[in-house]
Amino acid sequence: MPYGSWVESVPGISDPAGLGAWISAHVPGYGPLTGVRLISGGRSNLTYRLEFGDRALVLRRPPLGHVLPTAHDMGREFRVLTALAGTSIPVPVAGAFCADAEIVGAPFYLMSYVDGEVLRTVEESAHVTPGQAEKLSERLVDTLAAIHAVDVDAVGLTGFGRPEGYLSRQLSRWQRQWELSNSRPMAGYDDLVRRLADGLPSSAEGTLVHGDLRLDNMLVRLEPAPEVAAVVDWEMSTLGDPLADLGLTLMYWTDPGEEDWLRLGEAGSVTTIPGFLSRARAAARYAELTGRDLSGIGYYVAFGCYKLAVVLEGIHARFLLNQTVGEGFEREGPAVPKLIARAHRLLDEQ
Repeated sequence: MPYGSWVESVPGISDPAGLGAWISAHVPGYGPLTGVRLISGGRSNLTYRLEFGDRALVLRRPPLGHVLPTAHDMGREFRVLTALAGTSIPVPVAGAFCADAEIVGAPFYLMSYVDGEVLRTVEESAHVTPGQAEKLSERLVDTLAAIHAVDVDAVGLTGFGRPEGYLSRQLSRWQRQWELSNSRPMAGYDDLVRRLADGLPSSAEGTLVHGDLRLDNMLVRLEPAPEVAAVVDWEMSTLGDPLADLGLTLMYWTDPGEEDWLRLGEAGSVTTIPGFLSRARAAARYAELTGRDLSGIGYYVAFGCYKLAVVLEGIHARFLLNQTVGEGFEREGPAVPKLIARAHRLLDEQ
């Protein structure tokens, strides 16, 4: 039987037979492609489970349309996964990278399939005990601190980004992305950009940053002891300010009583389950592990709100153009003004 000849196509992979043939030529030992399944939950790049009988690989490719300049670079994701192999950062094993957009309609890469849970909602976390929740939240913070401690030269990530002027470039970049995505008036946006520019911290330190570290960008295991099995979704990784990375993580970190502030179906609500560290305790643990001064962290959390607002506006634009794959995209548009308002409140409190 030809590779993948009977496998049904899914959005984003219209020619499974061609994909199967490419894999057989570049990743030997997997046999015929017997199934392709979109893994739900992604809001940006698309992730698929490829089945080869009782074996599996994972494929990552950009979204179907409205791809913004500099975004969704599969080569960067593949490079960082390759570099982190063998380090203390748990990542899937990088398999192969394909720059030829003819195979699935866009560049893509393959990585190993990692067994683990993705915890996005309180409902999905109902089986997690308070003791497990505490350890899992500690492991999340520990992983972020470990990412920021990676020796970038030793792992081959020299030149992966430019730490100098990172925040200033980030602000300019996300402004451009907003201009390319926004299609509606948005109260408070222009004033927020002005306030972020006026309060821009000077940052001399540069580390590897994930760019979007939250619980549902991790595969976790609870037994025999809670652990992070793999950190995924490295599409925004670069060399930059570690406090900006922490600020985004804390932006997602919802405390009990804050469950309804941002209804995205994201991992924030999971942090409200019994046993999970509070946002303040998570920040304190990070400070203890790294020795970094977090006195100005409110600015970085506000910056995280701004960044997520721009990302969600881009997803909202794809949703309006019917270029999204999956469920829940109708929630992204209404979240944008909430994020902008929260960023203002955080800056008021700084």
